[in-house]
Amino acid sequence: MKFFVDTAEIDEIRDLAETGMVDGVTTNPSLIMKSGRNILEVTREICALIDGPVSAEVTATEADAMIAEGRKLAEIAPNIAVKVPLTWAGLKACKVLSDEGKMVNVTLCFSASQALLAAKAGATFISPFIGRLDDIGLDGMQLIADIRQIYDNYDFKTEILAASIRTINHVQEAARVGADVATIPPGVLRKLADHPLTDKGLAAFLADWEKTGQKII
Repeated sequence: MKFFVDTAEIDEIRDLAETGMVDGVTTNPSLIMKSGRNILEVTREICALIDGPVSAEVTATEADAMIAEGRKLAEIAPNIAVKVPLTWAGLKACKVLSDEGKMVNVTLCFSASQALLAAKAGATFISPFIGRLDDIGLDGMQLIADIRQIYDNYDFKTEILAASIRTINHVQEAARVGADVATIPPGVLRKLADHPLTDKGLAAFLADWEKTGQKII
């Protein structure tokens, strides 16, 4: 499974990229607002840090305007994935931009039928929102499983990008049911390495090592 980090904070991206765990980045208008940066400037900086796909989202709602914005965003760097919403206008924009050879991330997916439409429109990535479905009492992970089955049935190449991830269990379950990518907030990504038994074992090893009075260097 590929890990994308879901943020527009440069320091967070740089720090996590040093671990080798970051395969890409996703941003959206809310994350850009939170960063306080100009969208073109911060996206260009992110693309310079990360070799993998960097999703940058259009803000227009009409297809022609989405296409124009998508082309503008794609000029930033060759690893830009233009992010469009899963509306009819977004699907039209996806078809045009993907036919031009641009990566397209279709976002705000909440049903398997929507995911099927995105794949037929040529989406590079489909972003089903796990957490937001869980918030209203539905099973976000079942959506990932349903999309996986449909895509495998017809050999669609669109990658399933599990989004709206809130917990380490979301990451584990998305990997188990076959998501290709998880886009993860920095705090959740860091928690993937945590376990109380790891901490307990390390403390015991260090205590015993101190008793030996030795040093490696």
